[in-house]
This record gives sequence, structure tokens and C-alpha cells, in this order.
Amino acid sequence: MKITLVGTAYPLRGGLAHMNATLYRKLSAAGHEVSLINFSRQYPSLLFPGKTQLESGTDDPAELRVPNRRLLDSVNPLSWWRVGEILRRERPDVVVIKYWLPFFGPAFGTVARRAKANGHTKILYLLDNVIPHEARPGDRAFTRYALAPGDGFIAMSQSVADDLRQFRPDAPLELVPHPVYDIFGAPPSRAEARATLGLDPSDEVALFFGYIRPYKGLDVLLDAMPALVARRPNVKLLAVGEVYGDESAIRARADALPVPPGTVRLLTDYVPNERVATFFAAADIVVLPYRSATQSGIVQIAYHFDRPAVVTAVGG
Repeated sequence: MKITLVGTAYPLRGGLAHMNATLYRKLSAAGHEVSLINFSRQYPSLLFPGKTQLESGTDDPAELRVPNRRLLDSVNPLSWWRVGEILRRERPDVVVIKYWLPFFGPAFGTVARRAKANGHTKILYLLDNVIPHEARPGDRAFTRYALAPGDGFIAMSQSVADDLRQFRPDAPLELVPHPVYDIFGAPPSRAEARATLGLDPSDEVALFFGYIRPYKGLDVLLDAMPALVARRPNVKLLAVGEVYGDESAIRARADALPVPPGTVRLLTDYVPNERVATFFAAADIVVLPYRSATQSGIVQIAYHFDRPAVVTAVGG
């Protein structure tokens, strides 16, 4: 088949780009003719809560560097039309749109409608979220506009499938669990990883990993630490990821805990791809104390590195 992927890709960073790169490689290896249309601008800088939208570029895995065309500007309607026109003329059999946030609904919905105008191309939405974790005005209208031209949908958890039914009750839908990531290389030994991070071999290490946002509940885990330390004096918490929000409030909460010094370590820089394996190799468990969830790429990274995950019973 002739397949075009539309969504985030290298040099943009994060799990969405990682999955699109993996999807590109796997579909290509299966014999399909695959292309990928990336964002020229994903988020305007005023709306982006992090430090940078780009990978570090120092030692990024070759698996991420898939060919792509940076054409789609999330806030420029002319670019939505141009990308749709390109797809209308190129006539792929399927356009796969990675959907995760209503903010992109107007862009994706316009691209999908224009691409389908050739009477041949089908639109398949690969859904990370349908209803966002953090509500904003216009969410439902943008989501409805984006999903209306979809010919089929893939949800990666039952939670997302149920959310889709609110907008498209009779839509063709497949439920396919979130895949395991395989792009972070071979892990170091547990001893080597702990030496790198300054952890003692006797420590019992819990890892919170990924963007730190309110819905992910790091505060819940911090509040649990005194009770955990009382039971298991050697426990250590590594909270690793860039903060989207008030970092000073999180640090103040951690500093105020009645636990021994060094029990909680907050590492709030974005972790380059080449360092991901070190943190998981050093951990005994991975903890996701989320308040809400759909599915999680962090759990899949934990699975890849053979680490158990302790999670809240929410979403997927």
C-alpha cells in the first residue's frame, strides 16, 4: 500500500515522534511505500510549557531519524490546505493521522477533508487521546471537526475507545494495545547504572519518569514517601522529567517531606534518548501515580527494560 503518516517526527522530540518513527520503519519493512509529513511548527512558543520542542541532536538513535517533510504549521490554515492538496494529488491509499490533542483538530480535520477530495484516499486516525487530560475551551468542537472525516480508528486502550464512541458511535474501530518501544539501546548493568547515578547497590529505587504534569500525580507519590520510608528505610525515589507547570512548588513539596536527605531526587531536565536506559536499569520499580490516563508509553519502556510498574487504576 501507499501510506502517508501525518504527525510529530524527528527532530521534534517525545513519545509521539518515537512512535511515528517506529511505525514508519515497521510499515516500510513490511513492504509498504511510506512517507511522513511532519510539523514545521508544532506548538507556538507562547503555548509550549517546556524548554524546547527539539531533540538534543547529540547522540539521537538512528531509528528516530526517519525521512519526513516538515510542512504542517499548527496555527497557519494556509499550511493545512497546502498539505491537504499535496495528499490529494499524491493519492496515498491511506493517510494515518496521529491524534492526541484537540488543539490540532482544525489542522488535522482540514488536511483530512482535502486529502479525501480525490475520491481514493482513506483517513485512519491513530488515537492517543480523544478527550484530553487537561480541559480547555473548544475541546469538543475541535475534536468533532477532526474526527468527522475519519474512515477508521485505532485506539490503544479501552478507555480511548470508549471516549471515541462519544463522538463517532458507529465508527469502524480496532483496539490495539500501545506497542513496546525498542529505540533506546541496550541497558547497562544494574551496578553500572547505579554507579552512574550515584545510587547505592542496597537502595530500593522507585522511578517516576517522563514529563511532570499535574494529571500525572507526582505529588501523590511524594506524599506517600514518608509512609514508604517507615516500612522500607532504603527506598529512594528518582523523579525524572521536564516540569510542565510550577517547578518551585514541586521542589518545595519534596523538600518539606519528613524523610532522610537524599531520599527524593528531582531531575527536571528532559532526558536525552541515549540516557533513558540508564534510569530504567537502575530502578527496581517504575511508578505511575496518575490521576487520569489513557495509555502510557512509560509503561511500555518499563516493559522493554523488564521493570515492573506500579500504577493507579485509571484509564488504560
